Amino acid sequence: MTRSRQSRTLILDAAERLFAERGFDATPTGAVADLAGVPKGLLFYYFPSKNDLLRTLVGERLELAPIDTSALIARGDPARTLLNVTRRLRELQAESAVRRVIVWREQRTHPEVRAKLHEYRGQLQAIVERVLGASILHPIAARRVRTAAAAWVAIITTPTIPDHIGSGDPADAEPAGELDDPTDAAGLPALADLISAGLRETDD
Repeated sequence: MTRSRQSRTLILDAAERLFAERGFDATPTGAVADLAGVPKGLLFYYFPSKNDLLRTLVGERLELAPIDTSALIARGDPARTLLNVTRRLRELQAESAVRRVIVWREQRTHPEVRAKLHEYRGQLQAIVERVLGASILHPIAARRVRTAAAAWVAIITTPTIPDHIGSGDPADAEPAGELDDPTDAAGLPALADLISAGLRETDD
């Protein structure tokens, strides 16, 4: 990695950490430069504004790398397949503050982040459709698989609201993105069963 490329990466790493910890609005660019160990002028050389820094961070680090879905497919068991792919996505989420926190918080006030989140959900749906289709052993209409995948993505990308928050303000919702590991979410297997019921073989 060249020195200039390394400096750019250090800036993005620092921004990811601080935006996750403090939020975008509460993080001055000087703090990002200090944590990255670079002059503030160099930060502005790569990112002319703090919005440019956020846009680049989300644009480059929200993308889903290719996922090997072969081990996630439980043939003949769509519900287990949904839980398997969700667990894998949760593992990827844990590795990235952008995917775990930043995008869910900042999409409320930044249209470009919201647009990138829409693309990300589309990537998730494509993955879910692929594994679901491979898990079903009988012929089934593609629209039914697509509908089931869309429903599952909606479930696993709905931010949760902590019990201790009672203001009713949507801004108080946890920017959690995907749900926690399915083994910790008591209702998730039941929801997987419910969605899978719509994928059973019918006479039509």
